[in-house]
Amino acid sequence: MNLKEHILLWTHAAVEIIDIRRHTSSHGEQFLRYRLPCSAFICATHGNAVILMDGIRYELYEGTVIHGGKGIIIELPPPAELVKYYLILYRARLALPARKHLLSVMNRDNPFELQYICSPDAPLPLLDKLKVMHEHWLKGGRLEHLYVKSLLYQWVYELLRQLHAQHIQPLKPDVLATAIRYMENNISRPLSMDKLAEAAGSSPRSLSRLFRLRLHTSPNQYLISLRMEKARELLLHTEASLHDIAAAIGHPDAYYLGRMFKKHFGISPGRYKNSVKAAAAWPEMTSGASGFDIVRTSSLGYSVDNHYQYKSEGASFMFKSARPSLFITLLLCFTIVLSACGAGNTNTAASSASPSPPASTAPAATEKPAAEAQSRIITTVKGDIEIPADPQRVVVLYMLGDVLALGVKPVGVSDVSEGAAFEDELSDVQKLGTWFEASPEAVLSLNPDLIIVPSDKTYEVLKDIAPTVLVPYDKMSDEERVSFIGEALGKENQAKSLFDEFYAKVEDSKQKLKGAGILDRTVSIMEGGAKRSMAVVTSKQFGRGSQVIYEYLGMKAPAIIQEKVETSAGATGEDVSFEVLADYSGDYMFRSSYEGMADLTQDPIWNSIPAVKAGRLINIDFGLSYYSDIYSLNAQLDYIAESLLAAPRVE
Repeated sequence: MNLKEHILLWTHAAVEIIDIRRHTSSHGEQFLRYRLPCSAFICATHGNAVILMDGIRYELYEGTVIHGGKGIIIELPPPAELVKYYLILYRARLALPARKHLLSVMNRDNPFELQYICSPDAPLPLLDKLKVMHEHWLKGGRLEHLYVKSLLYQWVYELLRQLHAQHIQPLKPDVLATAIRYMENNISRPLSMDKLAEAAGSSPRSLSRLFRLRLHTSPNQYLISLRMEKARELLLHTEASLHDIAAAIGHPDAYYLGRMFKKHFGISPGRYKNSVKAAAAWPEMTSGASGFDIVRTSSLGYSVDNHYQYKSEGASFMFKSARPSLFITLLLCFTIVLSACGAGNTNTAASSASPSPPASTAPAATEKPAAEAQSRIITTVKGDIEIPADPQRVVVLYMLGDVLALGVKPVGVSDVSEGAAFEDELSDVQKLGTWFEASPEAVLSLNPDLIIVPSDKTYEVLKDIAPTVLVPYDKMSDEERVSFIGEALGKENQAKSLFDEFYAKVEDSKQKLKGAGILDRTVSIMEGGAKRSMAVVTSKQFGRGSQVIYEYLGMKAPAIIQEKVETSAGATGEDVSFEVLADYSGDYMFRSSYEGMADLTQDPIWNSIPAVKAGRLINIDFGLSYYSDIYSLNAQLDYIAESLLAAPRVE
């Protein structure tokens, strides 16, 4: 936003002070979490701490001023030392009658909803006024509150004067967080994509891409899930009628709500409520919360950050237990009964159609039945598991490219990041939700004969549906993982061939890079930039091309982090401020690119980094570099080698 417009709107603002509070927080206190009921200023008067606003991390120290808009979630982890700060809660609008051009500026960028941080050169005038404002506010009289209001304008003037003098531009709120907050605050109103994009300060296309990149869903689907979660909550915790619930979540009538609820949860609202009540009464249930497990969909959680690590478990399983849901259990039982009836009818028909063979022609006792010959046993971390000899309906979470590369096209997969190497090949395959929390109902509907999962949690949720193989990928090398998956799919020879071909391609790429004088140059990998800092990759297991660059091609990082790259066993990165970023920059730089990333083309510090200045900055798509399967590693190797060879040489 233009700071001059910010000042203009404050000049014409009518302000109502809601409260002025003084807080202290010390080491050992509980984690604080607070949703702002209106616009707010936070100003620290003592100590240092970390504060998160909608997941964005800020350093809070004496004199720092942070501003946030209504609905923003503030989180304050327990500080290492005593911290004191003021909180000014206020509402602001344009004084009436407002001129047309002011309304236009306000609609384009509302300064009272902006999220920004300022470190004034002269904090004492601000702190002194805050102290006086707080003291008079506590007196509670109308005259005192009028005086406080006049002081607030003076305080804002001093803050904006210093902002202007320091040439600091307020930061826009996170677009995704703003859109989600708008959905939550307007859940009962009709919402169009144009209206949502306008509220978030984005375009419909850009906002849609941002939802798919960071949440792996569309804005419309997210809104549906949000409304269904609200409907479920009202259904279980109030006596409201379906008609009233429909009105509360923006649906036209109870009939439409019932259809959407059944489509989303797989069961009608009435049956769902009765099932939860029945489940809560079961003595086997560990707690009342276990009842919420019935046909539960994925959590609506989201991350404002930029996916710094790719091997985390991700969102927690809220209200989920290892016990399969009642709905799944009943459906499985029903399927088994049908299968038994079908088998019985078949046997009866066969018996009546032909007499039993003579004893002399009966199969030998040592001969295996046909059904047994169609299965085999493999050893896993969960023990020996019987699986089909030649699985035909495979469901796989996360390790999608490994299965594809082995020549098997799954019937269901976890969500695919936009830009992934296999995105087109899996475009017509059913998506089952995030890789760490796939929908068990959706998996069951596919009637799989083999399920491949990456974590204990997904194993416990899905293991009763079909033979399920847990692949502890974070404890395996790439070759071990692909070999194990090849064994599960009956593709052991193909697994070996895949890596023989991959290693040959690696050697060919190394020779080309060596011949061009590039192989011995340093390479750094970075992500972020919105908060005047970058996440610099310091391991071979971080993703973003780190395995290909540091492990397979054997290229080096800058000296300041090379030792960490060599010794780190996990997916690690280091947050580095722009002021010292040049020390972490290699001869060549790869930057993870994604929709909505910070535009640094006009940043003087960024453009002064030698690799950037020389044109040796290479953007690598987040979706392409997110996965570490053999399919993706092959595509990453091609892209990285070709990009390095095409970049300007180091003089």
